[in-house]
Amino acid sequence: MDLKFARTDITAKPKKAELAKIEASLEKDDSVIFYFDRENSHKDLLELQDYFEAKGKSFYMNEVKYGLSDNEYMYQVHIIN
Repeated sequence: MDLKFARTDITAKPKKAELAKIEASLEKDDSVIFYFDRENSHKDLLELQDYFEAKGKSFYMNEVKYGLSDNEYMYQVHIIN
């Protein structure tokens, strides 16, 4: 699973998301929201969903459009303990 967080600038490259950091932030809070870049494959995000649901967490994923072009979107992931 090679996930990337959403870009903070259109010209910037997306930063890699580490599963350990995602889990650590979930331990601090009962609910976390992450934004992932459009370069992520849908298959990888479904693997992330399976991973957290196997641990008994609730997982919600949405596609968020931020422009009129078809490639101007990101994935919003909400994980709840």
